[in-house]
Amino acid sequence: MSDERITCPVCPHGCLLAPGATGRCRARRHIVKDGKGIIVPINYGTVTSLALDPIEKKPLARFRPGSFILSVGSYGCNLGCPFCQNHEISMKGEEDYPVNGPLADADNYLSPEELARIADNTQNRGNIGVAFTYNEPLIGYEYVLDTAKLLRDRGLKTVLVTNGCVNEYVADKVLPYTDALNIDLKSFNEDVYRDTLCGSLETVKAFIRKANEQCHVELTTLIVPGMNDSEDEIRRIAQWIASLPMGDSIPLHVTRFFPRYKYSDGQPTDVKLVYRLADIAGQYLKYVYPGNV
Repeated sequence: MSDERITCPVCPHGCLLAPGATGRCRARRHIVKDGKGIIVPINYGTVTSLALDPIEKKPLARFRPGSFILSVGSYGCNLGCPFCQNHEISMKGEEDYPVNGPLADADNYLSPEELARIADNTQNRGNIGVAFTYNEPLIGYEYVLDTAKLLRDRGLKTVLVTNGCVNEYVADKVLPYTDALNIDLKSFNEDVYRDTLCGSLETVKAFIRKANEQCHVELTTLIVPGMNDSEDEIRRIAQWIASLPMGDSIPLHVTRFFPRYKYSDGQPTDVKLVYRLADIAGQYLKYVYPGNV
């Protein structure tokens, strides 16, 4: 059996994994198959959340408004946001959801075929497709891609709610089968992305650029007190968005933080501040939506 380490290609962390090791996302593992090492998504088909939601909850304000979408989530994330709103699943791993895979006899496994069937059967309730959300869907892009192809065959839509911190390798595979995205633009400070979020601003910006060329894109900035709540930062975010092709028409959701996870002792963002920052962004963008207010 090979004991050579291999690099995961999915995100900027580039985890160098020995056989049997799992990446920092908690969802990808180096296994040896037929004497060759490969990295596989161990959360493939493991569903931790499933709900039929208004499309506006994703949030998407200008993509099929008034419709519903089947929201599905798994576990794991490649960022480490200390204020994560869904940390109960995004910061969990296989030990919390140990039974997965197509041979598993477990209630939390849902094949792409079964998920597509459920989405199809809920069209009579206003459903237009599937939104991959709650945790970071693109660390398990294979499941997203397999399902998205089946959804397209049924005339249904694929939506991604993502942190956008993935390499071009993943974007090129998934975006051709994606109809709409809400992408988090959590800060416009590379130091914050690196030191607080454990991510890469430049990678997120590159993903947004590429997605904007192919899909309907909306962006979300969660206003976290003391991290990204200055007028200067929201102005720079809005100016950069506006600089993209047709960028002034990209909707931006400026949302209010509530204490969660490692920031549970903090205070919610002041409502007036959220509106003020939204007004500043509105000087550059046509569609700005205050959220959680």
